[in-house]
Amino acid sequence: MTIRRFLRARELDVEKASSMFLKYLKWRRSFVPNGFISPSELTHEIQQNKMFLQGSDKKGRPTSVLLAARHFQHNGGLDEFKRFIVYIFDKILARMPPGQDKFIVIGDLEGWGYANCDIRAYLAALSLLQDYYPERLGKMFIVHAPYVFMAAWKIVHPFIDVKTRKKIVFVENKSLKSTLLEEIDESQLPEMYGGTLPLIPSQDS
Repeated sequence: MTIRRFLRARELDVEKASSMFLKYLKWRRSFVPNGFISPSELTHEIQQNKMFLQGSDKKGRPTSVLLAARHFQHNGGLDEFKRFIVYIFDKILARMPPGQDKFIVIGDLEGWGYANCDIRAYLAALSLLQDYYPERLGKMFIVHAPYVFMAAWKIVHPFIDVKTRKKIVFVENKSLKSTLLEEIDESQLPEMYGGTLPLIPSQDS
């Protein structure tokens, strides 16, 4: 399944997919030398309590929730943020049921403002997703997006490859619950969106 994902990411071009896969292996050995990221390496990120993992959509894809207004730049810098993203991705993949290889993200921007804007972090997360976790994102719902976020979005958007762009959906507030329920059963939907699941912080999941 891993080889197939890299092939799909490069339109079944064996040479390009092989190059991408070898680059991934080299990166993994250097960035995650112990085979996993320890929470002790993520003090600042975990303190922000912004990422939650629970539930699955109707296809069995693990669901995660990001509360973007809780993200602020900190003394750990971009390196700690990158480690946190890998930590999150690896935790999601550990919950992946047999036969499934994608996950769902709900990016909640309620309360997001200029103080939360971190273009370098957004681009770093995007690079990690596209370069080292290809074909893992099933869909990303962006909810409660304020008008001021669109300035940041215009900067990030050109760096998103075409396949990934098709998986990102901006959801209007008036159709929030109905849109999410198309993909996620109420029993698997967080309470804050009209479901029955409480939010579970990533470090506790």
